[in-house]
Amino acid sequence: MSRPASRIVAGAVAVLVAAASLTACASQQPATSDGGAAGEPVTGGELTYLEYQTYTNLYPPQAGFYPNGGLVNNITARLTWQNPETLEIEPWVATDWTVNDDATEYTFDLRDDVTFSDGTPLDAAAVAKNFDTYGLGNPDLGLTVSEAINNYAASEVVDADTVTFRFSAPAPGFLQATSTINSGLLSPATLDRTLEEFGAGNAADIIGTGPFTITDEKLGTELTLQARDDYDWAPPSSEHQGRAYLDTIHLIVTPEDSVRIGSLLSGQADYIRYVQAFDEARVESGGFDLYAPQTRGVNNALSLRFTNPILSDIKVRQALVAGVDSQEVVDTVFTENYPRATSALSSTALGYKDESEYYAYDPKKAEELLDEAGWEEGSDGIRQKDGQRLSLDVYEAKAQPLSKQTLELVSQQLKKIGVELNVKSADAGSYAEDITDPLKTPLYHSMVGRADLDVIKSQYYTKNRNTLLSDDAKLDELLEAVASTADPDARIAASQAVQDYLAEQAYVIPLFEEPQVYGAAPYVQGIEFESVARPLFYDVWLDKKQ
Repeated sequence: MSRPASRIVAGAVAVLVAAASLTACASQQPATSDGGAAGEPVTGGELTYLEYQTYTNLYPPQAGFYPNGGLVNNITARLTWQNPETLEIEPWVATDWTVNDDATEYTFDLRDDVTFSDGTPLDAAAVAKNFDTYGLGNPDLGLTVSEAINNYAASEVVDADTVTFRFSAPAPGFLQATSTINSGLLSPATLDRTLEEFGAGNAADIIGTGPFTITDEKLGTELTLQARDDYDWAPPSSEHQGRAYLDTIHLIVTPEDSVRIGSLLSGQADYIRYVQAFDEARVESGGFDLYAPQTRGVNNALSLRFTNPILSDIKVRQALVAGVDSQEVVDTVFTENYPRATSALSSTALGYKDESEYYAYDPKKAEELLDEAGWEEGSDGIRQKDGQRLSLDVYEAKAQPLSKQTLELVSQQLKKIGVELNVKSADAGSYAEDITDPLKTPLYHSMVGRADLDVIKSQYYTKNRNTLLSDDAKLDELLEAVASTADPDARIAASQAVQDYLAEQAYVIPLFEEPQVYGAAPYVQGIEFESVARPLFYDVWLDKKQ
């Protein structure tokens, strides 16, 4: 196989992340096991899988929410496969590819035996329509541009099995983007649906290329995934070829932690997502397997929205950073599966730079900074300035593990330096509107997982997630350099420059490196995850002899 240009891009990435990825890879092994050796995989059976939340949308560019991504990950194949252990980009639907020197043109050769779940063949025209949609969006249908794809210009169908993509500026992250769930390959007819038609109630109508299809849906509560008997295009590096081992996956939405854990321990469920930190010991002591793969992206953190008048003062932001003890958060609320964050990026992420010096807990320094900024302690212990209390709001983030408990502890820490942090419920009627207003939500709790340098742009760029609600042109310039620099070493340096700038400007308070934590019965074999911890069901099988 010959693809020298692409190896320059992907190979450099793999070498530089090899050491950092070892810890994350180890977490894909169960933390506990009964020690029994599994036999040969068995075909057949139904897996009962409990999901913490219901999915919201199956349009791949909007599949970052883990319940969405867990489904898209299993009903779609992608052009390439990112090996979750090495992070190398490997063939999947594409057998080969070339990339020009400045990463503005990518050409992919395709397998000729791939079909969509309705039986229609996948060809270059179908692939071109997928990436034209994901790269350019479709405003008439409400389909958004994928945050994983930058500088997309156009596609060209060279022949039935060859497609070329061109970019208006270097797009070094595109090869990795073709491996993500955000680039899951859907049928052309499915891509003619509106965004709302990818939403809840329409799951069985989404036609993909993966090893499973969704055959039944009970709105908001249950889904049935059925193995495709004709699936035979797993990545060549996979030892398992052909159809999935399981016949069926019965996914049940189970938001109550006690019910989810109780169902696993009692044998009513086989495999669950979102084992809370306080339940990890219970799962382990019960003889069940615990998995905690890392998400390898932007850490679980608080974005300090500096367009808010109070937070426009860098000294106030620096005081908040110094007033938060992230180690106490980890020690009090979480477990060793949630390492303390030392930068905006996870230590297992490509391009990570240790920024610990900026994120040291120092309440005395915090108080001095607030004094310098003119905030004086009031009669109730909360600082005031010009008649205004130093009071800020933050919403609980339902998608983040133990968000309410985390924020309440941070609130207690900040109160010690004279700052009032009001933790508000995400169920509030005004929530969706309030979180887009820096006056109403000056602090924002979030994270994002992606095993590529572009992940930092996804989180902070003004035209992507923009969790800072930023108007900082310099920050945008630094983020654009990450996404548009062809040289791998220069691109890593660009990412580290962003991390420096975020730390120097006190724009974020990193809390911890976030895993996804799963529990499974010992007889559930072949559990695997893609590179940012979404479940793969293709290799899962049930060893009922255990």
